[in-house]
Amino acid sequence: MAADTDDGDYFVREIEKNDGCTLKVKQCYLGDVGCVVWDAAIVLAKYLETKQFYDPSSGVNVWAGSSVVELGAGTGVVGLMAATLGAVVTVTDLEDLQTLLRVNIQENQALISSGSVTAKVLKWGEDVSDFRPLPHYVLMADCIYYEQSIVPLVESLKLLSGPETCIICCYEQRTEGVNPNVERRFFELLQQNFNCEEIPSAKQDPEFSSPDIHILHICRKV
Repeated sequence: MAADTDDGDYFVREIEKNDGCTLKVKQCYLGDVGCVVWDAAIVLAKYLETKQFYDPSSGVNVWAGSSVVELGAGTGVVGLMAATLGAVVTVTDLEDLQTLLRVNIQENQALISSGSVTAKVLKWGEDVSDFRPLPHYVLMADCIYYEQSIVPLVESLKLLSGPETCIICCYEQRTEGVNPNVERRFFELLQQNFNCEEIPSAKQDPEFSSPDIHILHICRKV
């Protein structure tokens, strides 16, 4: 379950993992979109724990040793989940979110044993030489919302993805305002270079899924 508790300038969102441990993610009271754990981020974080990726009883763990970059990480909850499952994670966002990312990494360090997580600045569309070799996985939750960010976002996906990279994108479909146009533009641009596969709800976490939140696997066209 996810719960909220108060903590001075922040409030804390708690996300319970399948092993009973709890990720504690601080959010700012005041601030822009990056300071909040959006529902799509929790849906994606819990998806990383589903049996196709992580099933200790049968020895399955695709995250163990995998390199992961999270785009538009905000609070870092998705990347933190991957790190607790054994991935080598870089959570990225703009400069003004680095403090919050570092606070949340510190807060959850005890849950990370075989994996690791570091925070870096990445402005979409800019140089990614700091992120080589290219990651096995790119994770993004609710990054499709600003019209002016669509072109640089797709550019970053192109720069970060090799032939083996799987991009896992989770977004909440919004029907008001400019959102439908922004989504359409994003997928038009994306499909020039990538194939997209929508993940059915049966493969998502049974508790943390919603009809208006979509998960896609995106990979480079060969």
